Amino acid sequence: MVEKDNKFFKLGTHYLLNKNKKLGNGSFGDIYLALNTKNNTEVAVKIEKKQNKHLQLRHETKILKELQGGIGIPKIYSFYTLEDCDCLVMELLGKSLEKLFNICKRKFSLKTVCLIGLQFFERIEYLHNLNIIHRDIKPDNFLIGKNTLSNLVYIIDLGLSKKYIDSNTKKHIPFRDGKSLTGTVRYASIFTHKGYEQSRRDDIEGISYVLIYFLQGELPWQGQKAKTKKEKYDKIMKKKISTSIKDLCFGLPEEFEEIVKYPRNLIFEEKPDYMYLKGLINKVIEREGIKIDYNYDWVNVDNKEEKEIKNNKIDEIEKKLEDYKANEK
Repeated sequence: MVEKDNKFFKLGTHYLLNKNKKLGNGSFGDIYLALNTKNNTEVAVKIEKKQNKHLQLRHETKILKELQGGIGIPKIYSFYTLEDCDCLVMELLGKSLEKLFNICKRKFSLKTVCLIGLQFFERIEYLHNLNIIHRDIKPDNFLIGKNTLSNLVYIIDLGLSKKYIDSNTKKHIPFRDGKSLTGTVRYASIFTHKGYEQSRRDDIEGISYVLIYFLQGELPWQGQKAKTKKEKYDKIMKKKISTSIKDLCFGLPEEFEEIVKYPRNLIFEEKPDYMYLKGLINKVIEREGIKIDYNYDWVNVDNKEEKEIKNNKIDEIEKKLEDYKANEK
């Protein structure tokens, strides 16, 4: 039940949410800041309106339940079905890597990319070991933790995820073509562009493009002009195919060429060699003398303005919490 009070409302028995304080957007829902009034801790609430054409939050919640306990997987606390929407209460995380990339003037150092790259492959290996493919790899879907977990990279937004092992047959889903593109076109694999059913290899190829994006500042197929979405997608695919891996990785350690090349050579059902991929990054770390101290590029960036905005948001909700507790007595 939701008790509305201007912009604040109570969700369930002990969550107080400010609908004006949006933290971000997922594939099919908006995320808001809220407080657990029992223990005065901050949480995130993802809300999906039932009028949406493709409802995904129940599916995402089911997937997250299967993933609970994994490193870099957000904890989920409660799920509410209301008259006009579904709500998932979950762990509050820090900024997305896309936001941090912007804070760092759209360029990450080799050290930062190596440190987060190792975690990318660990997260995706964990999903794949539980028979789940993500299908929407992009910088917005990797967040850092908060406070003592700020070294940790989380993988989020599993609304488009899918089981690649059929629950009835216990076999790999069959290859199909003629599929529409699922995910974010900038980081989509070439196989996905061609309309092929996605499998583990496509998540890996998506990660490879995110790593190159962070190191180079952009990808060659960005900024394609077109009159229709189909025309734009076709142009991006052609550019992706025509750009040599050497040009894509120009100026970077040779290991990144192999990281891009590797998933393109996997067959549909093939299990990626995650140890090999992490080993390529570890080679760079060792050769370049990179210290694994999690001193990311953004750690020392002065961001006072954002801190002040955040503190004002928390102060406002905490004031409302005090009023709510006083009224409960």
